[in-house]
Amino acid sequence: MTMDNTVTQAHEAEKSKAETMRSKDDVLLSVQDLKIWFELRKFGFGISGYVHAVDGVSFDLHYGETIAIVGESGCGKTTLMKSILALYQPTDGEIYFEGRRLSKLRSSEMREYRSNVGYVQQDPYGALPPFMNVQTILEEPMIINGIKDKEERRERIYRVLEEVKMSPPEDFLEKFPHMLSGGQQQRIVLARAMELEPKLIVADEPVSMLDASVRVEILRLMQSLQKRHDLAVIYITHDLSTVRYFSERVFVMYAGQAVEKTLIDSIVHDPLHPYSQALMEATSDPDAENATRFRDVPPGEPPSLVKPPSGCRFHPRCPYKIDGLCEVEMPPHFTPKPNQMVACWLYR
Repeated sequence: MTMDNTVTQAHEAEKSKAETMRSKDDVLLSVQDLKIWFELRKFGFGISGYVHAVDGVSFDLHYGETIAIVGESGCGKTTLMKSILALYQPTDGEIYFEGRRLSKLRSSEMREYRSNVGYVQQDPYGALPPFMNVQTILEEPMIINGIKDKEERRERIYRVLEEVKMSPPEDFLEKFPHMLSGGQQQRIVLARAMELEPKLIVADEPVSMLDASVRVEILRLMQSLQKRHDLAVIYITHDLSTVRYFSERVFVMYAGQAVEKTLIDSIVHDPLHPYSQALMEATSDPDAENATRFRDVPPGEPPSLVKPPSGCRFHPRCPYKIDGLCEVEMPPHFTPKPNQMVACWLYR
């Protein structure tokens, strides 16, 4: 038995023992009434207003769970993701990771936290330094995080490249990003996110820049890695056609708020919020008979997050608006069905 195999088996045994000590019901990440507002300044002097990018979002993510955050461009899902990565400080509310509040972590604790959270970017070519080869790209995060043993770094690089189907690894180590296809670049991004053995992966539209045929391969690869390593995954996308194959729960965001939280089967077969229904209606349909059918979509545009509408933020576009209520009072989350929460006055 080689030294590499011995190290790998010992590592897997230790990891398996740690995983058996925790329950699937245990919360890994908790987002509580999170608000991220960006200041607007007029001519550089004084605050003239705020962009309400995220405005009161709450959810819990359990160990080994996959959730999707969906919504159109500008709904706040990427800002939410960056706050989970600790790139933005909350204006209000809190984020907890394994019971620890992110805003109170010291620098050493923050480095540990970031090593536990892998990040898969949307644009693989833009995410990879063009002047580094694959070996340097994968080695850099380990050096930053204090892994000084060259043999351990090499063993991890070979292991993650094998896991993301870049085999044999020797054929790719000396290549630069421009020498790889789009799918291969995204596999390197995924390998980099995995090599520090995180507990959580945040994937920001990880297949939107890839060809349709490659998207399926990358999603299947992410799914297999999630199951093999019992990873928690936050999958951020605007495409509900991919969500149904990858996630357990889905949170629908609109204008900085979560308007529906439910299981994936419910959002696909029985969406409750009018905006969720509109998203499903706009999802591409593989049936050729429906290709030329005009789809009913809400009129108008998403609201300004500088001056969001009063009451329900979807009411200016909603076909079911209740006059005198929806435009005045913001709806709470109702639970009209088990495991299905919706912020809409239709279900009061």
